[in-house]
Amino acid sequence: MKNPIKYLWMGVGFLAMGLGAVGVVLPILPTVPFLLLAMFCFAKSSEKLHRWFMNTKLYKNHLATYVKKEGMTVKTKLGIIIPVTILMAIGFALMGRVPIGRIILAVVWAAHLIYFIFIVRTISEKHEVE
Repeated sequence: MKNPIKYLWMGVGFLAMGLGAVGVVLPILPTVPFLLLAMFCFAKSSEKLHRWFMNTKLYKNHLATYVKKEGMTVKTKLGIIIPVTILMAIGFALMGRVPIGRIILAVVWAAHLIYFIFIVRTISEKHEVE
């Protein structure tokens, strides 16, 4: 084995890419964070793998415009906001006896909404696939 760390990065990248792909059809899993992790891991493992990932339809449809700092479509934003809100609501409900946990979750949730609604630019669907 030349460099076992590269294979570790590659394995984590494929795992993250798989979870991101599942997140496209299963709304409970957030797609974009997993795809960002996959992109990072592939960049650490090999330039060839990184270039391949950046040419996949998965990357182009869900990350390309965000990485270029152009923005995200409403569909992509909702695909992030809705599952995170559901998961945080479950956590909030389960923390009935942990008020500080509820406060932290509420602050993180509010910051999440502010970031995706007001900071990340919203672009049209046709712009995404170019």
